[in-house]
Amino acid sequence: MRFIISGKNIDVTEGLRAAITDKLGKLEKYFTPETEVIVTLSVEKERQKIEVTIPVKGNIIRSEQVSNDMYVSIDLVEEVIERQLKKYKNKIVDKKQQAAGNFQQAYIDKDYEEDDEIRIIRTKRFGMKPMYPEDACIQMELLGHSFFVFRNAETDEVNVVYKRKGNTYGLIEPEF
Repeated sequence: MRFIISGKNIDVTEGLRAAITDKLGKLEKYFTPETEVIVTLSVEKERQKIEVTIPVKGNIIRSEQVSNDMYVSIDLVEEVIERQLKKYKNKIVDKKQQAAGNFQQAYIDKDYEEDDEIRIIRTKRFGMKPMYPEDACIQMELLGHSFFVFRNAETDEVNVVYKRKGNTYGLIEPEF
């Protein structure tokens, strides 16, 4: 695996670089040697954050972990990615097409227990009258939700508003 390590508001020391390659190197049993692992370290106040992105054919495997110690964050992120790889193996590896170009053959061949299969347990249906994004934010607040799906009165497209940190809002517009 090839590591691309960068830092925001932090110097990537040799110790951190070694910890990352050592800990995330455990994932080599899943990936081919040419697989890129993009690692971004950042520090904001007391928050030590690591973001790991592994682009594989047709998918992106990603995890972000935050703690007050970067080495703890590194440990956590490796565990999460390994759990994701085991849990979603049948979904991210297509044996028929061998779209598994980034994966080791042993990983492709091994069956992992799918104890946490994705199940939709509830479906909601509701009418969507057109509204402006600002009105959708107000409606979201009134409902006490962290996101709200609505039909945008300006574009007639389905959009999503969501609550962000710091009492701000985001808008997701589809792009076809």
